[in-house]
Amino acid sequence: MPSQTAFDDPQRHLVRYSGHGAFSPELIVRAAGTSVFTESGRELLDFTSGQMSAILGHSHPAIVSTVREQVARLDHLHSGMLSPPVVELARRLAGTLPDPLDKALLLTTGAEANEAAVRMAKLVTGRHEIVSFARSWHGMTQAAANATYSAGRKGYGPAAPGNFALPVPDRYRPAVVDTEGNLDWRRQLDLGFEMIDAQSVGSLAACLVEPILSSGGVIELPPGYLAALAEKCRERGMLLILDEAQTGLCRTGDWYAFQHEGVVPDILTVSKTLGAGLPLAAVLTTSEIEQRAHDRGFLFFTTHVSDPLPAAVGNTVLDVLVRDRLDERARVLGTDLRDRLDKLAARHEVVGDVRGRGLLLGMELVCDDVLGAGGADRLGAAVTARCHDLGLHMNIVQLPGMGGTFRIAPPLTAGDDEIARGVSILDEALADAVRGL
Repeated sequence: MPSQTAFDDPQRHLVRYSGHGAFSPELIVRAAGTSVFTESGRELLDFTSGQMSAILGHSHPAIVSTVREQVARLDHLHSGMLSPPVVELARRLAGTLPDPLDKALLLTTGAEANEAAVRMAKLVTGRHEIVSFARSWHGMTQAAANATYSAGRKGYGPAAPGNFALPVPDRYRPAVVDTEGNLDWRRQLDLGFEMIDAQSVGSLAACLVEPILSSGGVIELPPGYLAALAEKCRERGMLLILDEAQTGLCRTGDWYAFQHEGVVPDILTVSKTLGAGLPLAAVLTTSEIEQRAHDRGFLFFTTHVSDPLPAAVGNTVLDVLVRDRLDERARVLGTDLRDRLDKLAARHEVVGDVRGRGLLLGMELVCDDVLGAGGADRLGAAVTARCHDLGLHMNIVQLPGMGGTFRIAPPLTAGDDEIARGVSILDEALADAVRGL
């Protein structure tokens, strides 16, 4: 029986760390599959896969078994020591990637992986300037936070010099258009780099981007954009770093989102999905870049680099992805989910756009013309709360002036009935929230 102060204690003793957002209104005591369960016994369908990470659902039997066995055998070592799970995971990750990406550094979080990737890029190029999207999210540590523009920049003092923002090629809200009013992404990209070149001191090191911006509103790069961006990097001697924290490991229907465009980055970072909810991340690069970094004394020695326990979990994640063909499952389930969301959008005028790929979809609310400035933000908060009441956990991105975009990312192991039930709840919550405003 929960104590009367069960939820008072977190409010009393925990530092609030999500900006202006509040903690979820109920304590979660258990999770299994696509659901989490509150202290009061309520079930919530989890359409965020935890923190966009639990691609195999919660408490997957294979993960539970691996953790139990591995923690009893070998959990943590001195960072200079290697273990079989680490060597095996590095080999297997290279096997999932196109040539020449064949070197891996195993870490814990996405921010840490991006930190290491930027540090490596600066070292091997001998330069320091970093380009990322104007609505990017790459983490909250120093270099990752300096390359993050969607939130968290104000009030913390000066950012590191040499960080530049590139306009986001948003097809739904185009900033630069052609004669037919559609996004002219090539002209926008040219203009963006003209501005970057004008500001650069001649020390451009790397471009760090997500193939699909998640916290930036689930923005899928237009066809051809990533190849053109890679060419801009080559022209300037920059490295292309792709952050696939949320898009890697089958979520978009391909093993990696960059494969959709046939563009191979110089450095790839994966996290979230690699550990399927446990803290595991990796930096993948070429033998040539790794050798140059090593020759120049690359240093990224952390307490949990190459830890055996999370590496063993990563190997199990790869086992399940291959065994259950979850790349195919993400395509099939994603098509069904997209079709249901499109039909929902046709019924609700406040839904302006549905977008994304595989099981990373976005649904943008637009109603400022009806509810006034900030109306979409208020509606988004109301829909989120009503979904929670009805048994669905949803996450909404709210950027100033951008309305609200739900990030919809259920586990790859979700059932057809769970997808249908989740969309049905969202349908009801939208209707209820609109009536209530």
